[in-house]
Amino acid sequence: MQKGKVLTLEDRIPKLKEQRRKKANRRLILLLFMFFLLILCVIYIQSPLSHVKTIEFRGNEAYTDKELALATEISTKTNIWKVDKQSIEQKLMKLPELKEAEVSLKLPNTVMVNVREHRRIAYIVKDSTFYPVMENGTVLKGAEEAPLTVNAPVLAGFKDGKILDEMCKALVSLPAEVYNTISEIHYTPQKTDKFHISLFMNDGFEVSASLRTFADKMIHYPSIASQLDPKVKGVIDLEVGSFFRAYEKEEGDEGVEEAEGEG
Repeated sequence: MQKGKVLTLEDRIPKLKEQRRKKANRRLILLLFMFFLLILCVIYIQSPLSHVKTIEFRGNEAYTDKELALATEISTKTNIWKVDKQSIEQKLMKLPELKEAEVSLKLPNTVMVNVREHRRIAYIVKDSTFYPVMENGTVLKGAEEAPLTVNAPVLAGFKDGKILDEMCKALVSLPAEVYNTISEIHYTPQKTDKFHISLFMNDGFEVSASLRTFADKMIHYPSIASQLDPKVKGVIDLEVGSFFRAYEKEEGDEGVEEAEGEG
């Protein structure tokens, strides 16, 4: 029995040596692989291959890719691993028309930039020049050469401040079918109402309203206008109730009629 056991152990010794040799070889191969991988990483980081090759922008309309790229201050000499995403986002947010900016990396050498822009909701007239007005009330005074948006209303008599901010908030809250009917809005303050505004609509009617109740009452404009004779133009008064005064009969009481709508 003892002799049989000794022979069995002797038979196993070569196998154990072979297993140890294979394990040692695998470890050596793994170490060599990691070594060469490290070398390749060092070469990649130190070579132009790790420099930013492409910057991809998504969501921009008001700004061109070139304008945004200049704002990021990234060049083809910038190492992809040295790109500070938070710093770039802060630089982009200095652009007045940007609402949000998010930067991410796409290896080996691409920077991805997703942006959201403030909506241009109107144009303000100053010294015969049209300046875009954004939804947050900011007037882009350096963008007077920008083409006018097709359905954006023109604001007249407004100045930077609380009144303009309220006007912008009201316009943003309007349904598209109402917003698109407005051609011009004039700030026409009165002794009894410093928030008074006069609107000139694309269908030829004029609207007299108070900015304080403008958004709530203008929702009903399509319904009110549909009840009026399109050939008889005049003023739809939405300050108190809903009344219509035809231009040619404005001086007489007979020209005043009440329009159905929310008062």
